[in-house]
Amino acid sequence: MNEERRHEEGEMDKEELIATLEQSLEKENELLRTYVITSERLHHNEDLRERLVNFAEGNAKRTKQLIDELQQLKEE
Repeated sequence: MNEERRHEEGEMDKEELIATLEQSLEKENELLRTYVITSERLHHNEDLRERLVNFAEGNAKRTKQLIDELQQLKEE
């Protein structure tokens, strides 16, 4: 299938995919910062603080995966 036909059918091209993943990476990084900052400011609710730290750790893992995917796409 040629590039023009795939694009007409709604499939993302490589540049669109990279742009989408880069936007997702920015969002994940912003969430990570928010969770970390919020958890550091919580002193009265240890349970919530721990959950926020867990959220941040999950975001860190997704961020690493996105970085790896982007690197692989850019090397192709």
